[in-house]
Amino acid sequence: MGLTMEDVDRFEAARPRLEAIAYRMLGSASEAEDAVQETFLRWQAADVERVQVPEAWLTKVLTNLCLNQLTSARARRETYVGQWLPEPLLAGDPMLGPADTAEQRESVSYAVLVLLERLSPSERAVYVLREAFDYPHREIAEILDISEAASQQILHRAKKHVAEGKARTEIDEATARRIVEEFLAAATSGRTEPLVRLLTEDAVSIGDGGGKVPARAKAFEGAVAVAKFLRGLFRPTEAKRKIVGGSPDVYATTANGEPAAVVVVDGRVVGVMCLEVTPEGIVAVRNQVNPDKLERATRQWNAVEHGKPLFRAF
Repeated sequence: MGLTMEDVDRFEAARPRLEAIAYRMLGSASEAEDAVQETFLRWQAADVERVQVPEAWLTKVLTNLCLNQLTSARARRETYVGQWLPEPLLAGDPMLGPADTAEQRESVSYAVLVLLERLSPSERAVYVLREAFDYPHREIAEILDISEAASQQILHRAKKHVAEGKARTEIDEATARRIVEEFLAAATSGRTEPLVRLLTEDAVSIGDGGGKVPARAKAFEGAVAVAKFLRGLFRPTEAKRKIVGGSPDVYATTANGEPAAVVVVDGRVVGVMCLEVTPEGIVAVRNQVNPDKLERATRQWNAVEHGKPLFRAF
């Protein structure tokens, strides 16, 4: 029996929440979209009249698809070229999901998505469902076919792993822009000292080129090393212009709720630099330059007006 328009509408109403769950689970917008589409196909093939709580049914199906995806993703990432970083979501992207509480905002931050990679698939599922979407442990237990006590224990372990990262600072958009402007001014000054002052002593810089764009396989560690790398990164050369396809414009914005610099060439996002900020300073600079992970960012970027760039690089 095919779906009625009411059945389709019910799924479409749930789609934004399902996409937001899948993105937090997988760290990839494209894989999240695929998981949600597969959930729709399962919904289409189900006897929906026998489904008592459609939202719970859809969440269970989606979560299990994501768990399977995470298991296979671990094997793929062992052969990934260079560092693996999540796919960034720019300000206003609906896949960012709810942002009403500090827990919800933190759960989608770039810094936390990186930390979630340390978790087992089940730990990641419990953390996302509980912290980001406030599912009670009873419902999480039903989704994952575990006991409530097990769900609580898994959450405790997951939160402990996530808490091992630096104490992050919540930042509004105006402050984020100011931080990015100050950071970029230091990075383009031609000197390392201004950058070193903004970075923590143990700061790191990581790039994800996916083997398609040059990115150092090993992270730069320490404020001085990171500052020297960034100073060189923003030094204009013809080789850099060839790599990105022109002279890029650089904008200050947010990605995943964190301060970010977006690098754009002819309407195409070629890089997103996310800054992890703590009370002590910038502790991590994460550069996403893999073109496969910037397609959604490009679509979102071109959907709204951004005004003039801070400067034109290279």
